[in-house]
Amino acid sequence: MADIIQLLSDALANQIAAGEVVQRPASAVKELLENAVDAGADDIQLVVKDAGKTLIQVVDNGCGMSVTDARMCFERHATSKIKDINDLFRIRTFGFRGEAMASIAAVAQVELRTRRTEDELGTHLRIEGSNYLGQEPAQLPAGTNILIKNLFYNIPARRNFLKKDDTEFRNICDEFLRVALSQSNLQLSLVHNNNDVYRLRPGNLRQRIVGIMGDQFNTSLVPVDESTPMLKVHGFIGKPNTARKSKGNQYFFVNNRYIRDPYLHHAVMGAYAGLLPEGAHPAYFLFLELDPKKVDVNVHPTKTEVKFEEEQALYAILQSAIKRALSQYNVAPSLDFERETGLDGLDLSPKPTDQIRQPQISFNPHYNPFSNPGGQAPAAPSGSSAGSYPGSAPKRTSTDGWQNLYDIGQGDSGAAGQQLPLLSSEETHPTSEKPLFQLHRSYIVSQIKSGLLLIDQQAAHERILYEKYLQQLSSGKSASQRLLFPEPLELSTIEAGMLQELWDELTRSGFVLQRENDLHYQIQGVPTELVASDAGQLLRNILDQYRLNQTHDPKALHEQMARTLAHNGGVKSGKILQKAEMQQLIDELFACENPYYTPEGKQTLLTLTLEEVMQRLKN
Repeated sequence: MADIIQLLSDALANQIAAGEVVQRPASAVKELLENAVDAGADDIQLVVKDAGKTLIQVVDNGCGMSVTDARMCFERHATSKIKDINDLFRIRTFGFRGEAMASIAAVAQVELRTRRTEDELGTHLRIEGSNYLGQEPAQLPAGTNILIKNLFYNIPARRNFLKKDDTEFRNICDEFLRVALSQSNLQLSLVHNNNDVYRLRPGNLRQRIVGIMGDQFNTSLVPVDESTPMLKVHGFIGKPNTARKSKGNQYFFVNNRYIRDPYLHHAVMGAYAGLLPEGAHPAYFLFLELDPKKVDVNVHPTKTEVKFEEEQALYAILQSAIKRALSQYNVAPSLDFERETGLDGLDLSPKPTDQIRQPQISFNPHYNPFSNPGGQAPAAPSGSSAGSYPGSAPKRTSTDGWQNLYDIGQGDSGAAGQQLPLLSSEETHPTSEKPLFQLHRSYIVSQIKSGLLLIDQQAAHERILYEKYLQQLSSGKSASQRLLFPEPLELSTIEAGMLQELWDELTRSGFVLQRENDLHYQIQGVPTELVASDAGQLLRNILDQYRLNQTHDPKALHEQMARTLAHNGGVKSGKILQKAEMQQLIDELFACENPYYTPEGKQTLLTLTLEEVMQRLKN
């Protein structure tokens, strides 16, 4: 049998390597920007066309390259950062593998123009699909100018897997912002299709964050600064009232390198324990500085995953630093174990004019719980309500006709795989003659023929609004209520871009928006069921969900928006409802296609039969 194992050609090997290093245009942007930073540039320009599919250009004023280095940078595993194995454990630069430029050149048409400061002439080099097309001297400014044209031109299948331009451009913006946040002392700009997106001037970290996220962030940032022999932590965290439903504005940097680390994220969330509502995520921009020997950045080709030598200690230090910052700036209560705090603010010392009085206790001496079999409670004393009076008791329900009650039939399976009863129209539409009341301002209790019906008012209203908004978005017919005073809305550049993408859908759902400039808008009207004061936060939640899911399918987009609108516009637990409101909510719930579950799969109602009641009483 003939030998079958053979070496791959360099071009094919580079294309395979590009599958890990260059997954999309944003991957190439990341590598080029990091190379510019490593070159010592203090002014970096990023120009893209068609979300990077047609052109990615990075211009910097860094150290530039010699004629030989310009050619060598496109060879596999050619790097100036590592000379022996020990260098691998003291890396402070971004790039070091020597894979990026070779991988990019294998799947694109590349032009490189570069000149060192000490050279009179620079080098102009062209390469296409790992094939050199030419190299000649040229009169160039100091620094490097690299153009990547027609990414994945020679791999149509990879190009077809790219998302729509707006999605790919958001990924490019994410990579640009990570570099911009880690290098606040640099001047950076981003131009897309000849339109300026970002022009960031050098400054401190707070100025860079505000320049990217918008002026509304300036008053929401809490500084963090903690230094130990093992770790130095500095940066900013967001106040709890600015937390969002998505994880959009969360950044970790280790030695100025952006990373993702669920373990450290858990430490941050632990520091916010008790300060955030369920499902909310705080913003943070945190920089961790430690000995490069104690962190391994050579874990993943994209270098966004790292391993720490003593991660448990880092966890504790990070969490302590954030708790201290929240306490120091009066965001969270601080504890002082040297004094008693239970009587703070109370002056218990007697005064000469004080008169000591014996406490009086009011009670009803005539109350006898067994002397009133008809179920009528004695009159409550004046000044107290019947509901709070100790002698009040609920009216007994007659047991006549129990033999006529029938069992509830079994229904179809719900969203969570549970079995729910299918209720008859007589059971599910309690009439005004039947008892109907609110339990703990959260649940509606109604008598039905077979027993008891318990409805979660918040979950039920979410289901009602979800189906209503879904129908409006699908049909394009919606009602709006105008705001007496328009609510200003300031967005970041990325949020403003997403708002433009969703403009038609938001208008269809009932929002009335007016654009003042690229980043400032006014909310002039909202869907009729929404609370006007929540309009700005609701719009941000919609944008966050859109950015998280990145869906362009109209049906999926409508479902996503309807879910967000319903969750924010629904009646919350704790709201007092009148009997007419409870009856209307019940009627609308059972007019839904699926009255038994919320869009997230939470159960909206519970039935309890008389047999179950009697069985529990026997036990």
